Amino acid sequence: MATHIELAANLLRNAAVFFRDIGAQNPDLKEQMEVNAQTYDAVAEMIEKDPSGEMPLPSEAADDTPST
Repeated sequence: MATHIELAANLLRNAAVFFRDIGAQNPDLKEQMEVNAQTYDAVAEMIEKDPSGEMPLPSEAADDTPST
């Protein structure tokens, strides 16, 4: 039986394949679809390596910047 983490990573990787397929069929979208695919692959890897890990969002990172 697959864990939730395994299922999530598999779904993300399948989405990456989908984006690459779209890019292969539409040269105008290829670059953006590859960026999307790389993002989904990266998140799948993060989920597998550290399921409870956290990544600050840009708005949160700005909140941590000391004011001058």
